[in-house]
Amino acid sequence: MQAVEISSFGAPEVLRLGERAMPVAAEGEVLIRVSASGVNRPDVLQRTGNYPVPPGASDIPGLEVAGVVASGDEAAMAAAGLKVGDRVCALVAGGGYAQWCVAPVGQCLPVPEGLDDIAAASLPETFFTVWSNVFDRARLQAGETLLIQGGTSGIGVTAIQMAKALGASVIATAGSDDKCAACLALGADHAINYKTQDFVATVADLTGGQGVNVVLDMVAGAYVAREIDCLAEDGRLVIIAVQGGVKAEFNAGMVLRKRLTITGSTLRPRPIAFKAAIAQALRERVWPLLAQGHIKPVVHQVFPASEAAAAHALMESNRHIGKLVLTWA
Repeated sequence: MQAVEISSFGAPEVLRLGERAMPVAAEGEVLIRVSASGVNRPDVLQRTGNYPVPPGASDIPGLEVAGVVASGDEAAMAAAGLKVGDRVCALVAGGGYAQWCVAPVGQCLPVPEGLDDIAAASLPETFFTVWSNVFDRARLQAGETLLIQGGTSGIGVTAIQMAKALGASVIATAGSDDKCAACLALGADHAINYKTQDFVATVADLTGGQGVNVVLDMVAGAYVAREIDCLAEDGRLVIIAVQGGVKAEFNAGMVLRKRLTITGSTLRPRPIAFKAAIAQALRERVWPLLAQGHIKPVVHQVFPASEAAAAHALMESNRHIGKLVLTWA
C-alpha cells in the first residue's frame, strides 16, 4: 500500500509517499480501506520529532481516518454492530496517512448520515478531544460559558459548535477580524481578536465581571496566568496543548480564593477502553446532532495524499479555518 512516511525529522518536505506492507487486523480490530485522512497538529509535532509514537503504534503519521471496513475481528465487530462494508471513521494512535489502516473496533464510529468520507475524516481527533476535555474533565454544563483559545483551529471550530449545541455560551479568541467573523458564523456568542484586544479585559466586560466557567487552552505558557484571571468562582481551566511553552507562573492564591481547577490531558497514549467510552458518548450525544445538521464539519482544504507536505505547511502557517484532509485515490 501507499503511505506518507516521515523520512527524517524536520520541515514539511520530509514527508514522502512510500510503499508499506498492508497492516493486518488483530483481535479487537478492523482493517479499513481508507478514503480520507485527517491532518492534525500532533502530526506536525511528530514530523518535527516532538511527539514520540506510543509503544506499539505505527510510525506512519495520522490519527484519524474514514473509509470502509474491509475485514476484522468478527466477534468484536458483531458486538459493536459493525460489519464488512460499513462506512466508518476512526480514531487511531498512528498509521492514518495510508491507504489501509487498522483501528480498534471501539474507536470506530459510523459515518454520520449525509456526510461524505472527507467530512467524516475531519471528525474523530477533534471530537474525541473536545468531548474528553470540555465535557468530561471540565464538566461544562448547559447555561455555563466557555472561553476557547484559538476558535478557528480544528479543535476550536468543533468546540464552538459542540458547546453551543449542548446549551453553553461561547467566547472565542482568534488572530484576525476575519477569523473572529468565522467564529461568530459558527455560533460563538462573542469573538475576541487577541492581537488587537486584551482578552482578559474583554471577558470581564462580556461577563459583567463574573468570568467564564471553563477555559479551553491550547497555548499554556504565559496565557495560564491571564486565564486564571478570566475564570469565575469554581471555574475550570483545561490545557490540551502547550504552543506557548510548558512553563507558567500564576497567582496560586487566586486559585484558592476562587476554588479553581487546573487540569489537562493528552489523548493519543490513553488506553483503548478509555477512547471507546468517549466514542460511545459521542455516538449517543453528538452523532445525532451531526446527522441533523446542528453541528457541521468545517474542512478548510483537501489535498491529495501525495501533497501531505503542503497540508503541513498550511497548518503551520495558521492561515486555515477548520480542518485539513488528505485523500487517497
